[in-house]
Amino acid sequence: MFQTRHTRVAGIGNTQGSQRAMNLLFAIRDIQYRTGRDLGATFLSGTVVVNALTELYVMFKYLRPQELRSQRISCFDAWAAIFTQKTADYELSVTGKVKRKERFRTYIKVPELATFLREITDYRTADMINLDVPDKNVRFLSSPPTIEQEEMIGRLVAFANSGNWEDLGLDIPEPENLKKAKMLVATNVARKMSLDMRLLGEKFGDSEDNKASICARTIYDYYVRSNANRGTQFVFSDLSTYKPGEWNIYSDIKDKLVRLGIPADEIRFIQSVHSEPARKRLFDDMNAGRVRVLFGSTSMLGTGVNAQERAVVIHHLDIPWVPAYMEQRNGRAVRKGNTVKFWGNNTVDVVIYGTEKTLDGYKFNLLNNKQMFINQINNGTIAVRRIDEGSMDEHNGMNFAEFVAILSGNTDLLEKAKLDNKIMQLEKEQGIFKKERIRAERKMNAVQDEMKKADGMVAHMKRDMEYVASYTEERRTLLLNLPQATAEETGRELHRIAKTYRSGAYGTIGTYAGMNLLVHSEYGFDGVFDRNTFLVEGISGLKYRCGVSGALPLGFAESAQYPQNTLDRLPSMIDEQRRKMEKMQKEIPSLQGIIARKWDKSDELARLKQECKELQQRIDESLKEAEQEQVPVSELKITDKAA
Repeated sequence: MFQTRHTRVAGIGNTQGSQRAMNLLFAIRDIQYRTGRDLGATFLSGTVVVNALTELYVMFKYLRPQELRSQRISCFDAWAAIFTQKTADYELSVTGKVKRKERFRTYIKVPELATFLREITDYRTADMINLDVPDKNVRFLSSPPTIEQEEMIGRLVAFANSGNWEDLGLDIPEPENLKKAKMLVATNVARKMSLDMRLLGEKFGDSEDNKASICARTIYDYYVRSNANRGTQFVFSDLSTYKPGEWNIYSDIKDKLVRLGIPADEIRFIQSVHSEPARKRLFDDMNAGRVRVLFGSTSMLGTGVNAQERAVVIHHLDIPWVPAYMEQRNGRAVRKGNTVKFWGNNTVDVVIYGTEKTLDGYKFNLLNNKQMFINQINNGTIAVRRIDEGSMDEHNGMNFAEFVAILSGNTDLLEKAKLDNKIMQLEKEQGIFKKERIRAERKMNAVQDEMKKADGMVAHMKRDMEYVASYTEERRTLLLNLPQATAEETGRELHRIAKTYRSGAYGTIGTYAGMNLLVHSEYGFDGVFDRNTFLVEGISGLKYRCGVSGALPLGFAESAQYPQNTLDRLPSMIDEQRRKMEKMQKEIPSLQGIIARKWDKSDELARLKQECKELQQRIDESLKEAEQEQVPVSELKITDKAA
């Protein structure tokens, strides 16, 4: 659970939580308290963000409490103040007028939010890990509205303006609190209408052109085509599910399929299975091809189902509200273990049914946009600084202006949505362009600094090499505490120092050819002693490690010779620095090219923003006229030629 003052703002999700979630929080907090760090728990999920980015706050609350405190985020409202923003949208007020209302659906500082998430997530898709699953072929079967649906569209537009229940012409009782929930009622009626008119009452009849009939013919077509391999099909609908003794779209499509020639015992409903053993038998029958068509809802058929072995198609009669639910539905067939790889071109069809001039297209676009930015958040590729989730979900009615625009043909708001999407894409492209240029500038500065550093090191190394070559006196490893020791004794003492020295500072232990010999203790990230390294300090001030790691040779006599062996590596170290400089030099032209590039879509972005601003003004003026003249928005005539 979490507390917030935004109790009436959409887009927050469930603030109450559950006792199980609270118990988990206590357990994780106890582990984090013992370790003193944000560690101790691993979350595994196929859908880190299910529907809204506000879910991330709960994830951070579980896994990054110390980081939240360091950012002075002590509660949800503090998190929301940084990453979210309440925005105004067109909605119907409780008095029945079109007003601009604030809503919690816009996210700001999105790249920072994505970076914060990437600190604790390791995100992998099927494509990233080359998962052995079939390809997905999406088909959109869009059909014009039936005569009854066309008539209901006009009634819905009238009802959305007037709020009079009689305008809908339905033989069902008027809902309670109709005035306050007018748009919710209108949206619900529109959803049912787009699926099947019979959901609105017995006065409406069947049609050869409705979704049920089109779906039945499509299922039969796949049934016949995959008959040789006993191909199976999943059919999803959340709006009209199987209930004994009550009309529902599952039973209606089954009746049509039986009339087309499919045996009734090869068609099943998941709602008719009431025990786990019965579910397992049903899935075994699907995998064996004894059951060929299975109907279900997302909640009952979307997870925990391993019946994919012969699946050839997924049918979506309606679109779920939550992006993760669509993935769960498709995952019943686009799944490892599906045998279509051997006989079905390794492809599963996903058929999405839509009715024109209804909410189907809008709803799918909303779902698709949500899934797009959720994926971008998860994989860290998002570049825009702000995103808008959209206002319509399963708990709220659609806003008035957009509702009427879709059903009546007033397309100003739809055009604005398209402009907003284009602007978002261009801003994303611009953000990526700027990021690449900034990255190139930083890389250029780093390359130049590294080249300067490497050039300086070469000069120092050459100076040390010349000094060693010109040194004519006896070269011996002289330890400060054993000035007259033999090579064997010197090596033994060096090994003793290696075991006993403990200091992060460089310690001088002797000389060689007039140069200082040093020892230095190295420690791991956890503060535990790792090892001592031995070095030779040249007259240039550079310190050269003994060998590659700084460790002494095993033999005592060989250890006494470590200074000379170290200095013998100077020519190869100089060559290494020169190769490094040559490699960096080759990078400079490409980096200069990136820095010099100009983004060529600035004018287009400015033009689209101006068009969007003008369109916004026309929308505001249209709504003011509708309120003043009390005429339906669908009858407004916008005189601006640009409309």
